Amino acid sequence: MKITKFLGLSFLLFAFAATSFPVAVHADDPAVLDLFGNEVQAGARYVIVAPSTDNTTTLAVTATSKIICNSDVILSTLNESLPIIFSPVIKSKDGVIREGTYLNVNFDAPICLMVGVTTTWMVELSPTTEGYIVTTGGVDRLNQFKITKFGGDNRFYQLSFCPKSEPFCECSCVPVGVNSEQYLAPNVDPLLVMFEPDA
Repeated sequence: MKITKFLGLSFLLFAFAATSFPVAVHADDPAVLDLFGNEVQAGARYVIVAPSTDNTTTLAVTATSKIICNSDVILSTLNESLPIIFSPVIKSKDGVIREGTYLNVNFDAPICLMVGVTTTWMVELSPTTEGYIVTTGGVDRLNQFKITKFGGDNRFYQLSFCPKSEPFCECSCVPVGVNSEQYLAPNVDPLLVMFEPDA
């Protein structure tokens, strides 16, 4: 009887530690900083900006339609940008987005009224362009991304797609870049980005 109680208590302690541990890990990670050096906040609106290949213009992430209805995610001019909101899968106490944290990324824009259509980013095989691309219609917690520093350059970050479907998949994250048709896509050269607050 004592052994059964001991095993039950041990299991509860292990379960508590397993659910509490990820929060502590994320709390120690560096904060993601916006264009002005401020900490990026969960739930706030940002525009994802990127330099052009010739560094003469600023590009930004947007969608193929301003009314998000199964739209794809593309890189376009800054005036075409759509604001996004980051939502960490494991919420931090201070609401700060940290490097390496699993995130859902959502456009903050008018949505399609079709049942089941969301503004959440996901990766899907494209019917119109070659290979996989970033699109909308994702499911919370299953379509996760991460933000990490781009190499040794402290000015820029990169996005990675992290396919995850617990408990069936703990897959490696892959960098997100831009394909030849300007669609955001996984497994291409990483796109250098910054996060500009959207007033």
